[in-house]
Amino acid sequence: MLNLKQSIITGAALSLFITAAAQNKELTIQTKKIGAPIQPTMYGLFFEDINYAADGGLYAEMIKNRSFEFPQNFMGWNTFGNVELTTQNAPFEKNPHYVRLTSANHGHKATGLENEGFFGVAYKKGEDYRFSVWAKSDKGESRIKVEFINQNNDPFEKQEIKIDSKEWKKYEVVIKSSQTVAKGKLRIFLDSKNGVDLEHISLFPVDTYKGEVNGLRKDLAQALEDINPGVFRFPGGCIVEGTDLETRYDWKKSVGPVENRPLNENRWNYTFQHRMYPDYFQSYGLGFYEYFLLSEQMGAEPLPIVSCGLACQFQNDDASAHVAVCDLDGYIQDALDLIEFANGDTTTTWGKLRADMGHPASFNLKYIGVGNEQWGSEYPERLEPFVKAIRSKYPKMQIIGSSGPNSEGKEFDYLWPEMKKLKVDLVDEHFYRSEEWFLNQGARYDKYDRKGPKVFAGEYACHPKNRKNNFMSALSEAAFMTGLERNADIVHMATYAPLFAHVEGWQWRPDMIWFDNLNSVKSINYYVQQMYGHNPGTNVLPLTMDGKSVSGQDGLFASAVLDKNTKTYIVKVANTSDKAQNLVLNFNGFAKNASAKGTKTVLISENLDVENTLDNPNAVIPVESSFSVSGNKVEVELPAKSFTMYKVTL
Repeated sequence: MLNLKQSIITGAALSLFITAAAQNKELTIQTKKIGAPIQPTMYGLFFEDINYAADGGLYAEMIKNRSFEFPQNFMGWNTFGNVELTTQNAPFEKNPHYVRLTSANHGHKATGLENEGFFGVAYKKGEDYRFSVWAKSDKGESRIKVEFINQNNDPFEKQEIKIDSKEWKKYEVVIKSSQTVAKGKLRIFLDSKNGVDLEHISLFPVDTYKGEVNGLRKDLAQALEDINPGVFRFPGGCIVEGTDLETRYDWKKSVGPVENRPLNENRWNYTFQHRMYPDYFQSYGLGFYEYFLLSEQMGAEPLPIVSCGLACQFQNDDASAHVAVCDLDGYIQDALDLIEFANGDTTTTWGKLRADMGHPASFNLKYIGVGNEQWGSEYPERLEPFVKAIRSKYPKMQIIGSSGPNSEGKEFDYLWPEMKKLKVDLVDEHFYRSEEWFLNQGARYDKYDRKGPKVFAGEYACHPKNRKNNFMSALSEAAFMTGLERNADIVHMATYAPLFAHVEGWQWRPDMIWFDNLNSVKSINYYVQQMYGHNPGTNVLPLTMDGKSVSGQDGLFASAVLDKNTKTYIVKVANTSDKAQNLVLNFNGFAKNASAKGTKTVLISENLDVENTLDNPNAVIPVESSFSVSGNKVEVELPAKSFTMYKVTL
């Protein structure tokens, strides 16, 4: 059942009946010819830390530069009085900087600092927030005062914390907000004559996803779970490659105690100079352990991606920017160690670390991707030793290779045969294309080689000219996805991209979920993904019109599946034409006197450019209604520019 904020039309029980006029088009669903199984991983999610998707987004930490490790160490902070940055006897080796606050030596002066957060620090009235800090007193007892500051620069919550040790110690307090503030700050005063040292200053909402302490923002993570994803690909994307190898995403730096995970420069901070964010870094607080845990909590198969030793080829033409094939041993070992971290017994080095972090049981990792959008001979020659090493140690692990950054063309045509030679299990295809491309690709996978690797449509989204998440882009994706479903024997995974975007910090669009610091909105594209994600079925059923699969004729796209578990027949039909169309759904195999109940879910808009926004989040959402079936033929009318899903349970 769809978990949607939707209008439910019941009662009138729309009767879609039996006798069809001769001029109606007929879709024939062969209910007795059960086809290819649909993989549980068929519809999933792809996460990349772009558009402030992690720090400032899904990762619920509210403090920017909490350990003073940005290249400009006080970026995100304002300081006043006697504040000193130091590394002397630091508590955390990988985050060596901390601040020392000493008295301003005057009764009417003050020492302290305040944090601007990510586009402001937001508070919700009645919500609890967990402030924590690692601290020590320079002598005896010290005190600090923590304040919540609103947009008028007024403090509205205050809490005193006694620092009672000369040794580093973690202090924590929960503060309830009495106001809703969109763009506030966090302020800390030294409130004693004795000085104090502060490190890893942190503020989280108490109410995180699943109540995790180093947790995720609840509304954003819940939106992911509500799609019912079968697979979760992380951490990217291009950040796996890095602008250079030094700034690639290194999974080993993202695990262990969160206070000792080093800072990493986000490769997207300078990439788009018209939308630069030079303060965009990765704290690694949302690391590989958290990604694995989120996958488990959502019920999705984890799919980590590791570097193959190639930095981003778009940004590095010089071969010296990449790791030579003969020097790949460390990268290959990283991949093997990652599998051990996910699945290894607690007696192994990396399995023990996982257990120490709170998860003794295996994460049951089954898939690993090597490389992202690499191309040319450089990629397969580096992929080959990874494949050999992984196959040797973990023969059941499924390996995913890449067909490059394009959906067709020279590099695509070169890489697919190379992936077959290397016998990877799946090939990751990426396509960010126009509405026209998506509507012309309805039969894309009909003639793919069934004997080679399977397909992972790992990054795709319809890009209209205005790059909006408008209705037409969502309808184009819905139409295209009928072709994925119809070819589930060769297409085993598909994930829309990118996933998140902060309305004040985006660099790329369209994106599935938009948010500010207080609210989030699900795009129309999100609801298409959700309709498929909640209704994947277990097996493909043949569906034809005039003896052919329905992949664009008269603007129609259709697929049918059976859910064996619930004995439900599901038909998805997109009408991308400008006119309503009368159809007959012929459930060939139903008894002529069959009687059943069904539901119809429709996504429709007369305004093709409309979007769901923070101000109008329900501009276009699926509308569900009930109907009854009598016999084996159902007469329906498809509105122009609509996507409709019919579910019939015998």
